[in-house]
Amino acid sequence: MSDVPLTLDEVHALATRCLAANGCDGANAAALADTLTAAEGDLCVSHGLFRLPGYVAALRSGKVNGAADPGVDEIAPSVVRVDGDGGFAPLALVRGREPLAEKARDQGIAALVLVDIHHFAALWIEVEALAEQGLCAFAFTASKALVAAAGGTRPFFGTNPVSFGWPRRSGPPMVFDQASAAMARGEVMIAARDGHDLPPGVGLDADGKPTTNAKEILAGTQLPFGGYKGSSVALMVEILAAGLIGERFSFEASERDNNDGGPARGGELMLAIDPRRFGDAEGYLDHTETLFEKMLAQDGVRLPGDRRHANRETTRDGGVTVPKALHDQIVGLAAGS
Repeated sequence: MSDVPLTLDEVHALATRCLAANGCDGANAAALADTLTAAEGDLCVSHGLFRLPGYVAALRSGKVNGAADPGVDEIAPSVVRVDGDGGFAPLALVRGREPLAEKARDQGIAALVLVDIHHFAALWIEVEALAEQGLCAFAFTASKALVAAAGGTRPFFGTNPVSFGWPRRSGPPMVFDQASAAMARGEVMIAARDGHDLPPGVGLDADGKPTTNAKEILAGTQLPFGGYKGSSVALMVEILAAGLIGERFSFEASERDNNDGGPARGGELMLAIDPRRFGDAEGYLDHTETLFEKMLAQDGVRLPGDRRHANRETTRDGGVTVPKALHDQIVGLAAGS
């Protein structure tokens, strides 16, 4: 399969043009293109342009409001709520980020509640933006039912990722973003597209039998990482990103989704903590660096996110490559086909 080279500016322009041609207004298209471009720049292809046809499908079906105007409300001294107005998550996140950061600095800890959104992106982008401001941050979101609960053979949970970010005195923040599933959904989809088998333990086929065939897993169910441990994390995310904030559990999202290939409606919870308000205002950064240094002293160990940051340095000037079939598909969608 041949690839098409693109600079990151070209990635952003292509995504913006495609979204605008399919019902996104300027603010929503720009916020979403920023997210897609960040994923491409970190070579997280499962959350970059690969997702764009799904976004377009959701716009064309009318499920997602491409002209959403998210509203921000203070519902408690340390809680900000953003009503996404049926749109994609990025613009709602942009509007909620600074109010969240301000409350975290004022109160020491604060929460951002996002409802009536459609989340289809990587979480690290969201927590990294807060960690770059010196805050410790968490994010949780659910999706459609795609992953079996421990002991089960049918989809029940979403892939239900958790992301965490920690600021550093120099260099980029330490950020991880991981699904409670054994593998992110997009990675399974790309393996199915490219005809690659997956490691044992990723999923089951439609009959509930273990398989390494990605297409069979997509027709069956994914599995949580670590058995009951990943299942417990997925359950926690369901409660935080749906039960706590009044949004849809994954099984409810599946029941109500139109299955157009785009993201289902759901919610997200973010937490922000100002470390300076937790009793070690002068030493928390330096003290944590001793932990990182001790960890990295072992051969073969790296901090979460280091690979993404290295990729970012490479793609900033060198750009990325996109499979020609995907590029042609996106160009066609931008042209209205």
